[in-house]
Amino acid sequence: MLWDRHDLDRYERWLSSKEGTYALHCEFNLLTWLTAAWPRRGRTLLEIGCGPGVFLEFFHQAGFDVTGLDKSPVMAMAAGHRMGERAEVGVGDAHALPYETHHFDYAALLTVLDFVDDPATALKEAARVAKYGVLVGYLNRFSLHALCVKKDSLSNQGRQGKWFSPWTMRRLARQALGRSPIREGSVLPGPQWSWREGFPLWRLGRMVLPVQVGAYCAFAADLTSEPVVTPIPAFAR
Repeated sequence: MLWDRHDLDRYERWLSSKEGTYALHCEFNLLTWLTAAWPRRGRTLLEIGCGPGVFLEFFHQAGFDVTGLDKSPVMAMAAGHRMGERAEVGVGDAHALPYETHHFDYAALLTVLDFVDDPATALKEAARVAKYGVLVGYLNRFSLHALCVKKDSLSNQGRQGKWFSPWTMRRLARQALGRSPIREGSVLPGPQWSWREGFPLWRLGRMVLPVQVGAYCAFAADLTSEPVVTPIPAFAR
């Protein structure tokens, strides 16, 4: 599936909306929590399916040396324009990454497995090129948000994606990553109309909750047995 200019425009309109801005901040909070124990300085991170570079910029600001890759030339160009000299952005397929084994310290797949033909292969490829850890974000099929949208969008193989349940994602992670220890959580427990500042209990949306609860779920898998040391800035954050 190749995303085109229309998809890019639609995504950017969503990000500029109140709901999109709020959701993005909640997702940032979750990813910050999941990666708090990962060293940053001098560590490389590949974002697979980087889109227009919104999360690529987030990882760069968090302290990683980032590289982006997307199958869509339109998205890769947008990410390159956003990041400038701060990141190298290329075009490539998640099923066959154009990098050597352990080329990066970390790899991220954020709402990418939802759209690829073979999620297990894409996840295995991410684990192949990453030496220390893999970060995965996905949409929860059984969240309150999912129950409030059209049913056909949950099974649509088009732009809406596949949508995973946390249990399905755990099985996929075990299949692709073996028994690598994972940390997981979710955000955005309410329906989309509640995703805005000032809504009653809006702070709850930003809290890291059990993975079964929120619309946006993520997990971080540690691929080595080396002890992880949490940097002091992470404690401060």
